[in-house]
Amino acid sequence: MSVLWVGMIVISLICGLLTGNGEAVGTAAVSGAAQGVELCLSMAGLLCLWTGVMEVMRRCGLADWLSRLLRPLLRRLFPSCTGDKEVMDAVSANISANLLGLGNAATPLGLEASRLMARRSPGVASDALCMFVVCNTASIQLIPTTVAGLRSAAGCATPFDILPAVWLASTLSILTGVSAVKLFSRLWPSSARSTLSRSLCAQKAG
Repeated sequence: MSVLWVGMIVISLICGLLTGNGEAVGTAAVSGAAQGVELCLSMAGLLCLWTGVMEVMRRCGLADWLSRLLRPLLRRLFPSCTGDKEVMDAVSANISANLLGLGNAATPLGLEASRLMARRSPGVASDALCMFVVCNTASIQLIPTTVAGLRSAAGCATPFDILPAVWLASTLSILTGVSAVKLFSRLWPSSARSTLSRSLCAQKAG
């Protein structure tokens, strides 16, 4: 990622100098940095609000209730992890955060769930782990908090009027992702991936 950022900055500077717009590029860099700080500050309030709501849900037991509500669905999506309460709790917490559109809060929960799943199949992306990555990436958002915060910071008077579009798009994306994982798990089962991983490790060791 750092290479990409440095590359974009260098290319921008070169293009600005070659086209005679070096001063404009410098001005844009300074103003863009200031606008970035203003955007972060304007979004901080909304993100703090919903992160606080999630903490209240956790303390009052509503988060546990939501986890129990999601458990039948999660058992079907992650049948190999059903008996591991630690994994299922982490997955439930991640999905709950995604439902509220709290991408920043969902990220550490997703990393923890991925780490716990990876212990079950070291060095191999299991079907459950692939399914979780897809569900985390193409998540259904009931309240798109982050997007609404961006719209509000940009001056939108009704930042939540995108709800129907977000619900439709996220539902289609999760259905497509889950279907793709199910299809590829049949075409390329985890046992074959495990064999390939061991073969590659043996080649590297040799």
